[in-house]
Amino acid sequence: MKTSKLAWTRRQFVSTVGSAATAAFVADAKAFSAVPKAKENTGKRRIALIATEARKYSHAQHFIDRVLEGYGWQGRHHRPQLELAGLYMDQFNENDLSRERASRHRVKIYPTVEEALTLGRSKLAVDGVLIIAEHGSYPRNERGQTRYPRHEFFQRTAKVFEESGRAVPVFNDKHLSTDWEECVEMVQTAKRLGFPFMAGSSLPVTWRIPSIDMPLGTPLEESVCVCYGTIDSYDIHGLETAQCMSERRAGGESGVKSVQAIRGKAVWQMLEERKNTQKLFFAALSRSFTCRGRYSTALPDLEWLKDNHEHPVAYFLEHFDGFRTSVFLLTGLVSDFTYAGLKRGNGEIVSCQMYLPMPPALSTVADFFNPLVNHIERMILNHVVPYPVERTLLTSGMVISAIESLYRGHALVETPHLKVAYKALDQSSFWRA
Repeated sequence: MKTSKLAWTRRQFVSTVGSAATAAFVADAKAFSAVPKAKENTGKRRIALIATEARKYSHAQHFIDRVLEGYGWQGRHHRPQLELAGLYMDQFNENDLSRERASRHRVKIYPTVEEALTLGRSKLAVDGVLIIAEHGSYPRNERGQTRYPRHEFFQRTAKVFEESGRAVPVFNDKHLSTDWEECVEMVQTAKRLGFPFMAGSSLPVTWRIPSIDMPLGTPLEESVCVCYGTIDSYDIHGLETAQCMSERRAGGESGVKSVQAIRGKAVWQMLEERKNTQKLFFAALSRSFTCRGRYSTALPDLEWLKDNHEHPVAYFLEHFDGFRTSVFLLTGLVSDFTYAGLKRGNGEIVSCQMYLPMPPALSTVADFFNPLVNHIERMILNHVVPYPVERTLLTSGMVISAIESLYRGHALVETPHLKVAYKALDQSSFWRA
């Protein structure tokens, strides 16, 4: 693995993030939230957007268009108080849209990350940075993970901050890296330099159907997400769906002790053995708008699934406090993201759908990017993070460990390095409607 003087070793990370250090991490999150709000702006804040590629329906296109042209928010068209001042594109494919957007909106595309942040000068010249390293042609490692340059873009950004003697808020799209030490290094660097750092995807901030919150301090004992998609891509969405609810349990998040990932019919065998997980699985499935079951009017049962859905993927996670998380990737059975959580003691199940308008609406609207961009805008304007970055650090580690489990032939992977303990903020950040 790559190391540097900034990277934490596994032992250092466990000792720093675990036990006594939990209070420090929570204090950092609260400190960011406690920064006084900026005064009313008379002008826009300048941002740099660092991306891998911008083609139709790519993540970069969704972010670029919302910053440049606005988006629907709270019943009106909202134009963010952000100016896209510097743009860096790592790749230009035959369907590139960045040059057309840059020409039409008079935005300069710079040849390097550094020049996009300094606007071609010697020092940092923007008020915020967006790193959108998703999509594009990049190598895969032996475990099948795409090595998007998220960590590289982040470290180059941090170097500009250090050389300029000034740091500004940063947003990183989706998980932090495919390498655990790089993930830790990114969070450590943000804390060392003292800038608000937000990361992750749209799932924790989109609509919920029904529009429910998990009250802070709820005595939960298990969470399940049922979703679709591929590993090292959509799995982070499923894990974030579960984690944004689970982290609000009594005692807060304690970190993940072990991860096991399973493919194929063995998933159904595992589910049959775990009765509470099975209850939550069907409760989550009942929130789906797209489930393709045995009949048009009924959910599939376990026996039908055994015979008719042969290619599931599931992640089973044990937390340090005994809590359980399970994520089921059921491509072909569902096309949405649903959640169910079990309360300790009374057996009550809390469930909802994290609503993402699915195809064909997805290809034309993708409104679930709106609350994410709105949170980014407010972070840059006010230096307020909507949720602790430790959530994305932990879910990034969950993905890495689950892929390691698959690589080892479904082995149970012990994860003492994932003792990432933190507490959720009082206010949830999902889009209430």
